[in-house]
Amino acid sequence: MNDLLDPLLLARWQFGLTTVYHFLFVPITIGLATSTAVFQTAWFRTGKAEYLRITRFFGNIFLINFAMGVVTGIVQEFQFGMNWSEYSRFVGDVFGAPLAMEGLLAFFFEATMIGLWIFGWDKLPRGIHLATIWAVAVGTILSAYFILAANAFMQNPVGYELNAESGRAELVDIGALLTNRVALAAFPHTIAASFMVAAGLIISAAAWHLARNQHIDTMRPALKYGLWLMIGSGVLTTLFGDQLSLAMVATQPMKMAAAEATFDTVCGADASFSIFTLGTPDGSSELFSIRIPYLLSFLSTHTFDGCVEGINDLQAQYTQQFGPGDYTPILWVTYWAFRWMIGLGLLHVFIAVVGLWVTRKGRMPKQAWVWKVAIWSFPLSLLAMSVGWVFTEMGRQPWIVFSLMKTESGVSPYVTGLDVLISLVAFTLIYGILAVVEVRLIIQAIHKGPPEVGEPDPETGKIEPATTVY
Repeated sequence: MNDLLDPLLLARWQFGLTTVYHFLFVPITIGLATSTAVFQTAWFRTGKAEYLRITRFFGNIFLINFAMGVVTGIVQEFQFGMNWSEYSRFVGDVFGAPLAMEGLLAFFFEATMIGLWIFGWDKLPRGIHLATIWAVAVGTILSAYFILAANAFMQNPVGYELNAESGRAELVDIGALLTNRVALAAFPHTIAASFMVAAGLIISAAAWHLARNQHIDTMRPALKYGLWLMIGSGVLTTLFGDQLSLAMVATQPMKMAAAEATFDTVCGADASFSIFTLGTPDGSSELFSIRIPYLLSFLSTHTFDGCVEGINDLQAQYTQQFGPGDYTPILWVTYWAFRWMIGLGLLHVFIAVVGLWVTRKGRMPKQAWVWKVAIWSFPLSLLAMSVGWVFTEMGRQPWIVFSLMKTESGVSPYVTGLDVLISLVAFTLIYGILAVVEVRLIIQAIHKGPPEVGEPDPETGKIEPATTVY
């Protein structure tokens, strides 16, 4: 019973659940903000009614998702003071800087522009109104960068000095913090993956209507856009992920070793990557596997004869450097999360490629299963991003700040397990209710379809927006 009420265990579960839940909204917000701006630009340039309907249709879904993301994000930040006060005390001076910049510079800017976009349809000049949604898109991406910079400090602490008197890490170089090599590598990878998630939602929403022969003039271009966005962003996610793996090996070699469950240092052909494995859940004992020789070496060093340090060697090195302890993350989590991330993402891109083929030259597939695959494939990229973050955070363990502070040292000292359990149950119930509300609102918005707009101008053929109410 004492183990079940362990404050550290419960605090980790609470932060993990709230973080993963909040992150479900983040990539959709990032991807839909930019996509809505693209759709509105197409309407601005062409004046075609279908582009205005697409803009307002996906803009409505974006606003629903944005509102829910704000609510869950605020709760997530409260936990730094609730359950992780020792962590906040130790690195608050450093970790808090990019979070403050995100709130004061990115979020407030983004929220202001959203307000102007919502209420400015019939009040602002078309060009200025278009600029507001592009400002929203920039704000969401800028917000993501500051958050990733804060997280990158936990993966690769830079730009700080330890104050011996206060026992705290203090910020001395904001430039080094914001140009952390992990942040620079994680940022494009995360943004590209967010576009994949948004593309999946666009594909699913358009496919739902096309399967019913509804709003064909509007949903056909939306479907094509979503399919191309999925493929393009999928390629970019892969390329940027390769750069992130290099940064990971340079800063956290144990994480890469755990991703492949490589216990002994391997080089060249022996540094292979297992595509499919049968064995123990943590990969420590292998019965059968399909391996690609040299691939782990290439992913880690960009050479085919490079070496990848093994878990045993790194454990010995860390024991000597940091003292006795187990410095190995939970292998079955890192091993399988890494593979699910790659596999789900590639599957979604493959579905998009097939989708482009079966809808080429304006074709509309008659088979119901084709549309069902398009509709129900939406969660693939979202799940891939979620398990990718699980891999990122779990692969850092046992550190909450790599090489500086262990996770067990960051928990609040005066919070009991019962306190955390009560808040964990409360948050889970509230988030469960919010999830039902979110899903129902988005499904209702999708089923309602794109709104009607005014008639085109008889002289120019262009259409002006009717008063928009969300």
